[in-house]
Amino acid sequence: MAAQQDGERRRFVRVPIDGSAKLLCSGREWDARFLDVSLKGALISRPKAWQGASDTACELHLLLGEGDVVITMQGTVAHADPDHLGFRCDHIGLESVSHLKRLLELNLGDERLLERELFELAARSD
Repeated sequence: MAAQQDGERRRFVRVPIDGSAKLLCSGREWDARFLDVSLKGALISRPKAWQGASDTACELHLLLGEGDVVITMQGTVAHADPDHLGFRCDHIGLESVSHLKRLLELNLGDERLLERELFELAARSD
């Protein structure tokens, strides 16, 4: 799992997923591809017309399947490079976290790892 190898400081495992995303910032909306997701954020392709900066408050919609399941996160752009935006999730609703948990369960293949990450997430929220 490449995400664990390149980021030992990372507390949440990233799961590579290829899907559609919508980024909403400052009253504008951009289409993007989401490339990976974790309990605390996502990596998306950088929309061509996006001119924002790191620490920009945004909302991210990750569209699963034919768009019938949407994971919505509020947060900030943690980092931006010419090809990607790293998004830090600061808030996620109950329905979205349920969808995200199920997505991670299906892709991690290790229920104990997911439970450890959920415990870590809850501990950081206190």
